[in-house]
Amino acid sequence: MTDKVSLGMLATGVPGLDTLLGGGLGEYSFNLIAGAPGSGKTTLAHQIMFTLASQERRALFFTVLGEPPLKMLRYQQQYDFFDLDKVGSAIRYVNLAEDLRAGDFSGVLERIMREVEDFSPSLVFVDSFRSVAQTARAGSEGVADLQHFIQELGTRMTSWQATSFLIGEYTHVDAEANPIMTVADGVFSLSQSQQDNSIVRKIRIVKMRGQAHMAGTHTFRMGNDGLRIFPRLLPPLADDRQPGAVVDRDKRRISSGVPSLDTLLHGGIPEGHSVLVAGPSGSGKTILGTQFLAEGVRQGEKGVAAYFEKGTSRLRNAALAEMVQAGRVTVVESRSLDLSVDELLHDLMETIVATGAKRVVLDSLSEVLLYLAPEFRREFRLSVFRILSSLAKLGVTVLVTLGMEDRFTELRFSEAEVSFLTDGIIAMRYVEMEGDLRKVIAVVKMRGVSHSHALRTFRITDDGLEIDPTRVQFDGMLSGHPSAQQADS
Repeated sequence: MTDKVSLGMLATGVPGLDTLLGGGLGEYSFNLIAGAPGSGKTTLAHQIMFTLASQERRALFFTVLGEPPLKMLRYQQQYDFFDLDKVGSAIRYVNLAEDLRAGDFSGVLERIMREVEDFSPSLVFVDSFRSVAQTARAGSEGVADLQHFIQELGTRMTSWQATSFLIGEYTHVDAEANPIMTVADGVFSLSQSQQDNSIVRKIRIVKMRGQAHMAGTHTFRMGNDGLRIFPRLLPPLADDRQPGAVVDRDKRRISSGVPSLDTLLHGGIPEGHSVLVAGPSGSGKTILGTQFLAEGVRQGEKGVAAYFEKGTSRLRNAALAEMVQAGRVTVVESRSLDLSVDELLHDLMETIVATGAKRVVLDSLSEVLLYLAPEFRREFRLSVFRILSSLAKLGVTVLVTLGMEDRFTELRFSEAEVSFLTDGIIAMRYVEMEGDLRKVIAVVKMRGVSHSHALRTFRITDDGLEIDPTRVQFDGMLSGHPSAQQADS
C-alpha cells in the first residue's frame, strides 16, 4: 500500500498555538495539558473547547476533586472566548467527585463512558486528571491497574473519534514516571518563571505525534481574551537569497526629515535600512525621530513609533501628538515590567502590518531594557537582533535611538555591542567649544552607500534640528582635548 493516512488538523483558536503545533491540533489525538497550579491549564483547555465546540462537534468537560463546576464557570465566564449559549447544548459539564470519593476506580471509567455514549462528544476534557491518578494509587487496585485504566481510556476515546485532553498538575513532565506520558499523543507543558519581581509564563510542546512541532519554550500572556502565545521565530530568508532573484544595487533613498542631514547622507537613508541614533540625554534623538516620521506623513506614508516610559504628552512633543491624533502615526506602548521580546515583536509586527506603515521609530533601546523581564535583559543583543531582522523582512525603514553616557575621551556607539546589528549609525555628542556646550553630529556608517564623514555642529530650534553647513573648525574634539585647526599657509 502506498496511500498515507492524513491527519485532520483542528484550529485551536489560541493565538500562536497552531504555529507551535505545526499547523493545528491533530484530530482524535490524546493530549495532556500539564503544569503547576495557576499556570493557565484550565483556561487553555476552555479556550480550545469554546473555539472548537459546536452543535456538530460537541464537548464533554469532566471535573474531579478540584474546584466545583459552578465555581470554575464563574471565573471562566470572565474571558472573551466564553459563550454561554454553548453551555448545555454544545458543551456539557460532568462532576466525577462522587465517583472518586466512592473509591471505585473502575466505576470512574464506566461513568465517563456512559456520559460519552449519551452525549456523543467530539471533544473530551478531564480536569484535573492527576486527582484520578492519585486516588487510584491510594486504592486497592494499584499502579498496574492505573496503567490499564489510562490505556483503556485513551483507546476508548479514540474509538469514539474524540479528541481528548487530560489536565493535571505535573510540573516535570519529562521526569514523571507515569504511563500517561507514553500513552499521550501530545503533551503541553505550562510553567511560570519568577525572577526578581517579574513573572514570565511559558509553554512547551513536549511531544506531538505525527507533526513537526516547534521545540523549545515560548512565552505567553493571559488577558481578557485568554492565552496569547508568542512563538520564538526568525523571519524567512530574504527574497534575494532565492535562485534567480534580482539584487537591488541602487536602493531608493528616503529623506530623514532634516535636509542638512540628507546632505551628509548623500541623498537620504536607503529605504529598508535600520539606523541607530546614539547620543546622550537631551542631544535630540527623539526630535530627529519625530522629524523622520513627519517627513513620511508629508509624503503620505504612515508610521509606527514605540515609546517606552514616556508617552506623547510627557515628550512635550506637539508635532508627534498631532500625527498620532490624526491617525498617521500609531504608538506601540507597554505598561508591563515583565515584557518578553517575543511580545514586543508581536505587537510591533501586528501594528505595522495592520497600518501599512513604511517608517518605524524605536525610542529608545535603553528604555526597552528596563521593561524586559530579567532573562531577556541578559540576552539583550539577541533580542535586538530578532527585532531588527524581523522588521527588515517587512521592508520598513527603522530609526532606533539609544541613550549613551557621554564619555568625552571614548568613541562608543552602544552598550552590549548592538551597534553592529544596524545598517547605519548616526552619532550625536556634546563638546565644549569656545566656552559653550555645543552639540555635534556625524554619520558613522551606512551600509552599501557613500556618505559624508564630516563632523558638524547643530542646534535644536522650534523647527527641529538645524545642522551647520560647514565642518567644525576644531581638531581633537572627541578626544577631550580640542584645538583650533591651523589655517593653510
